[in-house]
Amino acid sequence: MTRIEHDFIGDLEVPANAYYGVQSLRGKENFFITEEKNNQEIYFIIAFAYVKKAAAMANKELGVVKPEVADAMIWACDQLINNTEKYRDQFITDWLQGGAGTSTNMNANEVISNLAIEHLGGKLGDYSIVNPNNDANFGQSTNDTYPTAIHLSCILRSNVLIKAAEELRDALYAKAKEFDQTLKMGRTHLQDAVPMTLGQEFHGWGFTINDEIENLRAAQEHLKIVNLGATAIGTTVTAAPGYPELAVKNLAELTGIDFKNSEDLIAATSDCGAYMTLSSAIKGLAVKMTKVCNDIRLLASGPRCGLKEINLPQLQPGSSIMPGKVNPVAAEVANQASFLAIGLDTTVMLAASAGQLELNVMEPVITFALYTQMKVMTNACDTLRTKLVEGVTANTERCKDYVMNSIGIVTLLKPHFGYQKCAAIAKEGYTTGKPLHQIVVDEQHLMTQAEWDATFNTQNLIHPKFVK
Repeated sequence: MTRIEHDFIGDLEVPANAYYGVQSLRGKENFFITEEKNNQEIYFIIAFAYVKKAAAMANKELGVVKPEVADAMIWACDQLINNTEKYRDQFITDWLQGGAGTSTNMNANEVISNLAIEHLGGKLGDYSIVNPNNDANFGQSTNDTYPTAIHLSCILRSNVLIKAAEELRDALYAKAKEFDQTLKMGRTHLQDAVPMTLGQEFHGWGFTINDEIENLRAAQEHLKIVNLGATAIGTTVTAAPGYPELAVKNLAELTGIDFKNSEDLIAATSDCGAYMTLSSAIKGLAVKMTKVCNDIRLLASGPRCGLKEINLPQLQPGSSIMPGKVNPVAAEVANQASFLAIGLDTTVMLAASAGQLELNVMEPVITFALYTQMKVMTNACDTLRTKLVEGVTANTERCKDYVMNSIGIVTLLKPHFGYQKCAAIAKEGYTTGKPLHQIVVDEQHLMTQAEWDATFNTQNLIHPKFVK
């Protein structure tokens, strides 16, 4: 069963029970690029509903849309906000589309209009009751509603990412406490450096992740500046006097987010700086996670012929040919998610630079890139935490043996004997394979056993005391 809908291009058959209409369907038919509909991002639907609700409330108060029509549209928006899953399949446009998001904006307008029509007792598609362009889009343009919805949905989605990153950070900090007395060798240039604890290493990973959480929060502040009411290019053409201020005030009150309109709506309508800032913060998290995963994979290498300072949970067989082999798959997949997020930042950068005059028509691909970044990084944080970090154990004795057999601990003797003497001791140890204790105490008698023990006890190795 279908109904016939009409736009200035012509007639088109629409499923009779669909809440979307002719312009949504044209968008679906014209753009089949990612093979993914933007209804996959639930916050995008919710955000559009909030923006359209804020607009309907403002237009009602300003007296430019009939009260009963505005109320029905407000009701429809509430349905999308509170029962999103029920109407998710009504949002049918591909992520990537020409027209700077017009197909998606009209998809929202048509769904809201038809829900309102049904609520008022009318028949789906009877736009004489509630019209997608004249009512749902009154005083609006894709060029202000679409980016405002993106800003809101990115805040909502990034909150999920931040929570996942915080939980990963906290798991790393918990392991830092668990391993705070596990002595191990620190390494620079992949060579022995000086002693530390495994707990200090885990704490360092948590701290570096926390830095990027702070950057994500800072990026959210940029998203709170919008251009709602700017309409086509920022001049507010077709918007009633007072509409931009009232609409953004409504949006802030509805969402509890301190949204404000830009001081320059023309600049804001073509500017994509907030997206770049958010994408850069996500990339920063991905870069830090890559480093953490690389470290974990090195420390867990083995089990017999690698460092094997830590043990990772065994998740699955690691080879179709080598029996018993287990790989660090959770770290590997988190690495791959990070690489994808880093690459997508380039997409955002290129698209943001592609604006021309009063509009950047590349916002759809920016949106797709941002949501993909946030989705994969959220899942990567969760996977790394639940499948790896929470189950890590330490090989305490192996870690300690590395320290005591290392040439690197000669650094602790530098205050006693000076750099040149210590370098000579280190060279002898390196060329002969002798332990430092044998060279320093047994053969050269540079220290007594008591002096050696005072320098190389566990606590002094973990928290070395300054020696002049």
